[in-house]
Amino acid sequence: MVHQTMKISSAPAPMASSKSTSITVSFLKVLRQGTAWVILGSLAACAVSPPPTRTLPPGEPAGLVVKPEPVERPRAVLQRERSRWVAADWSELPGWGQDRAAELWPALLRGCVRPAIDWAALCARASLAPPTDDNEAALWLMQHLQPYRVEANDGEAQGLITGYFEPQLDATRKPQGRFQTPVLGPPADLQQRRPYLTRQQIDSEPRAKLRAPELMFLEDPLDLLVLQIQGSGRLRLNLGDGSQQWVRMAFAGHNDQPYQSIGKTLIERGELRPGEASWPAIRDWMRRNPQKVRELLWVNPRYVFFREEPLPDTNIGPRGGQGVALTPGRSIAVDRASIPYGTPVWLDTTEPLSNTELRRLVMAQDTGSAITGAVRADYFWGWGVEAEQQAGRMKQPLRLWALWPRAAGS
Repeated sequence: MVHQTMKISSAPAPMASSKSTSITVSFLKVLRQGTAWVILGSLAACAVSPPPTRTLPPGEPAGLVVKPEPVERPRAVLQRERSRWVAADWSELPGWGQDRAAELWPALLRGCVRPAIDWAALCARASLAPPTDDNEAALWLMQHLQPYRVEANDGEAQGLITGYFEPQLDATRKPQGRFQTPVLGPPADLQQRRPYLTRQQIDSEPRAKLRAPELMFLEDPLDLLVLQIQGSGRLRLNLGDGSQQWVRMAFAGHNDQPYQSIGKTLIERGELRPGEASWPAIRDWMRRNPQKVRELLWVNPRYVFFREEPLPDTNIGPRGGQGVALTPGRSIAVDRASIPYGTPVWLDTTEPLSNTELRRLVMAQDTGSAITGAVRADYFWGWGVEAEQQAGRMKQPLRLWALWPRAAGS
């Protein structure tokens, strides 16, 4: 599910020594009793040994004792193309132990269908003995994985998280009534013309000359743009006999033109104020300015083409860039040059509407043209009205940690 995040308007940790593994095992019973915070406190206490005290020499004020600053031990660093991973202790992950870790397992096992490098053996273990509760899941991760703070190559550890969702839209197979906006499949000559025609040229080109199949018809041009930005969508067809059919429009290619946010354009033109360019606000502006809609849409030259897929189970998410189904609330899109597909990630951010803490385990399973940089993620909210509202408003500060298999013997 390759998507573009609408640009409406980019975290700290260290290397666990072999001591960390023995500490984790020694607290097995504690974790199973639900008191993961005890483990974290113990890990934190063991991360840096108390430094020896030094009494001042004669002549200095009597009884004054100076405690030198603790010397932090060296931390292992994994270098990626666009990021550096700095080894961390589990105690440094904000909120670790408070997430429902067992909820990660379906997403993790889906990712194991196409495992990341170094993950084949662990994927086999994860599928053979899935955890029975959240504590077992957290313990399994602590035993087998090493957390790494993800940061930019210049050391910046704070970034940006946005959200995306899968639109649910009404559609028809043929143009009728309000349903006049076509959803196009890839043109026959798409691969021979790179870059391909712009959005304006595609909209203006006679359909017969364009040679792009018309798969479905939507009732609103903005619905098509939302579908194209999200990269996938669910379309509900009324079959005429009172029954309905759901199908999925899946990403099938684009015109290789740059993406330009219409929300950002409306802000720059003074039509909307910064922070107000959500999908509902943009839709309301288009309703009040119907004569300006086409010109606004043409600001974004990027055009996405689709293919139709059956949707027999509406509880299954669209396929992400990794080629596996996305899980609402447990899948994210990342920059693959920073974090490989199939990597479990610990997020530290907030929710957009409530501003409450959002600290949880997710899987890197997708990408997007706007998702670039070391500490950058797009959070998959799922589908439906609430998912659209959350995704459309999400633009929060982010810190993240990648969880990677421990080296043999560590």
